[in-house]
Amino acid sequence: MEKSKVYFTNMHTTSQENLQQKLRRLIKTAGMDEIDFERKYAAIKIHFGEPGNLAYLRPNYAKTVADMVKELGGKPFLTDCNTLYVGGRKNALDHLESAYLNGFSPFSTGCHVIIADGLKGTDEALVPVEDGEYVREAKIGRAVMDADVFISLNHFKGHELTGFGGAIKNIGMGCGSRAGKMEMHSSGKPRISQKKCIGCGACKRNCAHSAITLVERKASIDHSKCVGCGRCIGVCPVDAVKAASDESNDILNRKIAEYTAAVLRGRPHFHISLVIDVSPYCDCHSENDIPIVPDVGMFASFDPVALDVACADAVNRQTAIEGSVLAKNVHEHNDHFSDVHPETDWRSAIEHSVKLNLGNSEYELITI
Repeated sequence: MEKSKVYFTNMHTTSQENLQQKLRRLIKTAGMDEIDFERKYAAIKIHFGEPGNLAYLRPNYAKTVADMVKELGGKPFLTDCNTLYVGGRKNALDHLESAYLNGFSPFSTGCHVIIADGLKGTDEALVPVEDGEYVREAKIGRAVMDADVFISLNHFKGHELTGFGGAIKNIGMGCGSRAGKMEMHSSGKPRISQKKCIGCGACKRNCAHSAITLVERKASIDHSKCVGCGRCIGVCPVDAVKAASDESNDILNRKIAEYTAAVLRGRPHFHISLVIDVSPYCDCHSENDIPIVPDVGMFASFDPVALDVACADAVNRQTAIEGSVLAKNVHEHNDHFSDVHPETDWRSAIEHSVKLNLGNSEYELITI
């Protein structure tokens, strides 16, 4: 198989070209303008950052991408799906407020923000994965699947479950609805904390399978009836309902790859990763530690697999920042991500993605 092309530029600027202009040159050189955007809806998948976290991508980068889409005749929108956990992005209202707080408004980015899986994370499209080993029908935020063109704009950083978060993680996990995220994280069914439950009955009213009962103002789930849709998680006002979160990290990575296949297949797609502020943990945290390596640069490709491998290789070539989490553990595993998170193996997602024909792990790096 021919090597995939991955385009790269560093973070150095001149008085004639700032970082936004450099990003524009990168994605144009990489061929994003070859996509037919005319009168097409273009989903730009991005992580808006959990409130309190300052490592997420600045909205200025999103504006650069959105502006190019508009120049090419397209209708861009920034998007992400709601989260399973407690935080500032669990429902669409809080999610939008968090996005605006972190600077992602129509005024700063030039396009609207749409939370793809709706108010409570239940507005999903069921997408068959015919060659999936773990997922037969992915549950994807409906607005993502309604788009004609898909673009991922990724902050490349470490991740405590998958090793790193890049294009595949941003697409697969990020585009899953609440039920989809639970399917990836869990092999089991949700559970209810009896201590937290206030007996309001919201979970029971929203269960389509009569799996939830209330006894003495405490809810419980009959797992023989539960189908794992996750609606109870979304409607609980006190976060008493939790996903099982009992899947192994390798299987989680493979499920994410299969969800990525569901999102990308059948339409044009393009991928951009910024290897900057490489924090050891996901932007889902409400805090961020110091970066584990210096800023590397910006990467772009039509191939999300090659893009992730190129970014991982670039990070592994860097020297650990003194005082970082990585510096305390470097060279234990000869891989920066495994040094930071020893229980993870990011290659499992890459290998499974190649098996699904999502892309190529062999790449040609073209520096501009």
